[in-house]
Amino acid sequence: MVQVAGKIRVLEGCQRDNLLLTELVASGQPAVLKGLVRDWGIVRAGLDSDQAAMQYLKSFYNGKPVGYSYGEPQIAGRPFYTEDFSALNCVVKRDRLAEVLDQIETHLLDEHPPTYYVASLLVDSCLPGFREKNDIDLNVQGIESPPTIWIGNRTIASCHYDAPNNIACCVVGRRRFTLFPPDQIFNLYPGPLEPTPGGQAVSVVDFAQPDFGKYPQFREALAAGQTAELEPGDAVFVPSMWWHHVEGLSPFNTLVNYWWSSSPTFVPTPMNALYHALWAIRDRPEREKQAWRDVFEYYVFGPSERSGAHLPEQARGVLGPIDETRARQIRAMLINKLNR
Repeated sequence: MVQVAGKIRVLEGCQRDNLLLTELVASGQPAVLKGLVRDWGIVRAGLDSDQAAMQYLKSFYNGKPVGYSYGEPQIAGRPFYTEDFSALNCVVKRDRLAEVLDQIETHLLDEHPPTYYVASLLVDSCLPGFREKNDIDLNVQGIESPPTIWIGNRTIASCHYDAPNNIACCVVGRRRFTLFPPDQIFNLYPGPLEPTPGGQAVSVVDFAQPDFGKYPQFREALAAGQTAELEPGDAVFVPSMWWHHVEGLSPFNTLVNYWWSSSPTFVPTPMNALYHALWAIRDRPEREKQAWRDVFEYYVFGPSERSGAHLPEQARGVLGPIDETRARQIRAMLINKLNR
């Protein structure tokens, strides 16, 4: 495993009823929330044994089929690409969660087990009642964030970023998080935008055996990185857009996470704008691209009030604050223009 320069800061004595999410987000920095969920039922079951944790999950399971990634032993727990990036090295299957857990249990002692990875499963959809003794109630802070659960063996989520903020709770097994600030995108060698192993573009660097000859700037990313190993009951705050590489270190691992956006629900994902910009701007002549860079800096990336400040309020249109009504108008306008 690569060695990164920094350690993620650790906040001791964290309690769910005094978790100050506003301060975490405002800091813009990741943090280990030590022992935040150590009293959860799933954590206690996992500390007894992997089998006890599996049985605990089965006790809530409603029988609905779930999707999961399966890979042969040679992928070593890392859902990724084939060598030529033409396809993924794993397949997506559907089965009952209880059957997936049984398969994981069958291979607990294997040195090189097949990969089983249930990713981003909505807790409420398949484990009704689980949240009664296993939850961080973010609603009390005005945040609607239904939890998702991640279940597998020694799996690796290759380094990627997510647009929302994230609190990831390590509940069974140990996990290593390696984080990089957003500006390290230039040194992390992102792969294709689609298809992807998990919905987001991932770094193509193999963190277990990095090829510095092929990816020399990865050394700069390591100098800016931060890492931490989470024990059962620990959580980590991953700020919006921070790259994170997540490794399950135990034969059986379970994680529960909460995503939330700092923007209102009527604000769409910036990924739509990225695809549009790739289409409309990237391949223009360099002088035009630089001119459009200035236009975007003026209208988008600078102070939000700058472009309309010199205009009467009634004349600002989309240059003024965007509310739900204005968002619907912009959406309709874009759909109309794109369909011409």
